[in-house]
Order: sequence, then structure tokens, then C-alpha cells
Amino acid sequence: MSQSKEPNLQESDIPESVARRRMIKSFGWFALAAAVPFGVYEWVTHSPGAQGIRRPLRKILDANEQVARTYFSDTHLVPTFSVEAAAKQARVNGYDGIKTPIPEDWTLQIDRPNTESLALTIDEVKTLPKHEIVYEFKCIEGWSQVQHWGGVRLSDFMEKYKLGTRSGNAPNPGNTDDLFKYVGMETPDKGYYVGIDMESAMHPQTLLAYELNGQPITAPHGAPLRLIIPVKYGVKNLKRIGRIFFADERPRDFWAERGYDYYVGL
Repeated sequence: MSQSKEPNLQESDIPESVARRRMIKSFGWFALAAAVPFGVYEWVTHSPGAQGIRRPLRKILDANEQVARTYFSDTHLVPTFSVEAAAKQARVNGYDGIKTPIPEDWTLQIDRPNTESLALTIDEVKTLPKHEIVYEFKCIEGWSQVQHWGGVRLSDFMEKYKLGTRSGNAPNPGNTDDLFKYVGMETPDKGYYVGIDMESAMHPQTLLAYELNGQPITAPHGAPLRLIIPVKYGVKNLKRIGRIFFADERPRDFWAERGYDYYVGL
């Protein structure tokens, strides 16, 4: 005996009670499906913050950092190019911290724990051996450009002025217990600031740069002195350095406070 089939009714022929039940059932499934992602969204958006971003997302970024640190090495160098390969006009991107004129009395302020601070002129910075690098500057926004920079190695600078250590001695990469974990930098107006892990700061390609394409860098590019750190994306390459300090806790970081990865290593 064949089973009777439900008649193929047009919407107008369906009894009102049946239509209402179908509508309620459909709405129930929709509400259930929506509840899961909405619940997750509510959990994320109402969780305690962590450096400018909700804690669950910050934990993901911190996990990414731990992975990146496992393969970081000061013997791993970013690829370099010939001077001829560098862009004649280096791209300008970002004016946070450099919107005001360069202070006429600019000096580089260096905070040293347990001793007096230093205030160095650009000429004093230039007494150290000069190094040049032509590499692919990479912006976190997705663009890149081969650029030619010149300056002093940050590691040489720290060695000369005995910076970055608890003992007050010159830094020894092999004695990590004596090194602070981070280097903090900020512009003279404190409008832009970064925190750099010590390993990346002491990388041999990291420069305190004062030249671009063989000429003194201009205000839009961070004159008179800026950070060039090829193992990081551009957001860490602080323009117009006004102050440098050292810490074991993460220093404030402009873009990390706005939800970006703190480490941003390449």
C-alpha cells in the first residue's frame, strides 16, 4: 500500500496555523545558529583588554610571537641589494610623532639605570663606524620598496656607551642574564613610541640611521636620527628618535595599543 504524499500546496493554500508553526520553527533554528557566533563575539568584545586588543586575540598574537622567536637568529640576515637597485625616491608613510618641526635643540636622550642620563648630538652619534644597508623595507600595509640607508649599528652604539645591561658594562650577547629584555624608543613629542625585543635591537643589520641614499635624511623620513630595523615591519622603524631606554617589561608600543602584533617580525 503506497503512502499518501503531502499535497503540493501553494503558499496561499497552507492553513494559517501550519504557516505560523513553520515560521516559528524557522525562526528558532535561525536564532540558534546566530547565538553561537554572537556568543563568541560577546565573549571576545567584553573580555578584559590587553594592550589595546581583547585578551583572547592578544593571546593569539603572543603565541605567534613565540613561534617567530624560535627561528630568530642574529646570524640570519635579510637579503640585501646593490645601491643601484634602491628607489631614487623613498616612499614616505606615516607622520605620527613628527608633525611638529624638528626641535632646534634636538639631542638623543638615553636613560641609563642607576646612573645619569646621556644627551648626545647627531655629530656625537656619527663618531661611530658608519654602516650602509640596501634592503627591502616592508610595510605592514602590504607595500615594500628597496631602500638605501646609512648610520651606526645599534649594537655598536650600545657597546660604546655601555647600554642595555643591568651591570652597566658593555652588552655581551652571550650573557643574556645581564641584558634587559626590551629597548624602548619615543619621538621628542612622545607622539609615537615603540618597544623592541633586545635580540632584534642587537641584530647586526639594525641601525640608528642618519642618511638615506647617501644624503642626510629629511624631516618626513625621520631626521635627524631614526631606527632602521630590517627584521621588523615598518611600524617598528621609529622616526625622529628623541629618547631611548631599557626595560624588562614591554614598553608601550603605538600600534600594539591599537591592536597590532607587538613583535611584528619578518
